[in-house]
Amino acid sequence: MLYGTVAYLIFFATFLYLIGFIGGMFVPKSMDGPLQVGWAQAIITDALLILLFALQHSIMARKGFKRWWTQFVPQPIERSTFVLFTCAALIAMFVFWQPLGGIVWTVENGFWKGVLYASFALGWAIVLVSTFLINHFDLFGLRQTWLYFRGKEYTHLPFNVPVFYKFVRHPLYFGFILAFWSAPVMSLTRLFFASAFTMYILMAIRLEEKDLVVHFGEKYRLYRQAVPMLLPAIFGKKKIAPDYLTILKGRTQED
Repeated sequence: MLYGTVAYLIFFATFLYLIGFIGGMFVPKSMDGPLQVGWAQAIITDALLILLFALQHSIMARKGFKRWWTQFVPQPIERSTFVLFTCAALIAMFVFWQPLGGIVWTVENGFWKGVLYASFALGWAIVLVSTFLINHFDLFGLRQTWLYFRGKEYTHLPFNVPVFYKFVRHPLYFGFILAFWSAPVMSLTRLFFASAFTMYILMAIRLEEKDLVVHFGEKYRLYRQAVPMLLPAIFGKKKIAPDYLTILKGRTQED
């Protein structure tokens, strides 16, 4: 329980630093700044740091890796350990990141600047709220260690479609993308970061949805037909078919 709690606290501190790192506020070192090393060296360094995070996050999240990994790491702390490795990858990014310098665009209008700052904050709020909608404490390992601490067996969460998930299948990823791209001053550094992570998110969704189809079966296939992947239905041309969600709700309740 102590291990899970410490891992969670490290995650939350890292998450808060990430917001400041990208937004250039409240942290000793943000991603932006003048070019400090050669252009090629800066690009390669940043690309490798993003690749490190992508590989760690995607490989350790796969079921095959988990089956092998839990031969060495006790099952109740597997998720907490995954969280710690994710934090380590992000902290390495904070420490070794190289700014690229240069400005792509600057928004001078006070109204639109405010809109972009609000959109940046909204993106992070969507990320955080989305984790609570699907059980924040299970996602970051605390539920697993708490159940073990109380001598209870871990049970997987049932398939559910709460609030945001009725409009978009991956509101958490949508929130990240919204935050990454909402920049009154878009530097070359942030453009590189936002582009790379957006491409990674699109690839990660494919891997994640394969696992979800295997785990939830027809329920997730039906859900995938009914709800857009990243752009909320309120922004899209195609509306969600009410019958799909009615059937989906009924199937979820039966299970």
